[in-house]
Amino acid sequence: MMKALIVEDESMARMRLVKILEASFPNVEVVAQTDSITGTLDYLRRSGDPDIIFMDVELSDGDCFEVFRQRDVRSKVIMTTAYDSYALKAFEAGSIDYLLKPVSVSALQRALGRCETAVAAAGSAVGSADGGSAGSAAENSTDAGRIMASVSGAKKWKKRMLVRVGEQYVPLELASIACFLSEDKCNYVYMTSGGRYLLDLTMDKICEGLDPESFFRVSRGCIVRREAVKTVLRHLNGRLKLELSVRTPEELFVSRSRVDDFLSWLE
Repeated sequence: MMKALIVEDESMARMRLVKILEASFPNVEVVAQTDSITGTLDYLRRSGDPDIIFMDVELSDGDCFEVFRQRDVRSKVIMTTAYDSYALKAFEAGSIDYLLKPVSVSALQRALGRCETAVAAAGSAVGSADGGSAGSAAENSTDAGRIMASVSGAKKWKKRMLVRVGEQYVPLELASIACFLSEDKCNYVYMTSGGRYLLDLTMDKICEGLDPESFFRVSRGCIVRREAVKTVLRHLNGRLKLELSVRTPEELFVSRSRVDDFLSWLE
């Protein structure tokens, strides 16, 4: 039986993860749940490191990496994240398991399988060391160092972008952007001042340079900036309707599959 700690400040996401673990993974026992850096550090100091920690990236009092800065965590770590492809690549490069929200059973099975293998291997290494054969420090190390290495090599998000207007290039401050929107197979950037510019980038390419704290892709054809969101209304089929600080040629909606992540991001 593997003992697990869930670190997640979003109650619905926490409940969902617990429910999936209880229903599909009888070999995992959730021994505690925390929702902050402070609470997590307190628990680890009192109770020690469990076999596995499910760790949300953004917590109520900061990012989860502060936990690893303050404590040498010995658990296997599975990150739960709504980050874009940059962050996922960083975790993969550091051999860190991750779950992209909303968590699915298949993704959880993959991550837990790798953790179970690693926990068993670590136990074997400890047994060998007790018998007189010193195990490699690297083999017995935790995920904490690799997580911090991934963070230290983190990409610095763009503060501005260039758009071409005729024969000129115009620099735009990202802080002055309201949204990116696809219209008639073309992509545009809408400024808080009311202007708009045609872009020669795909939505996927645009996302790569945007800070996920400031921008959210609400659908395949729309990315909004947090400060531009004025109101959020419940709509049909579980979607959300958005009103921004600028006028757009069509109504903007948050896709049903992204509603929970959007609301969490907006808080």
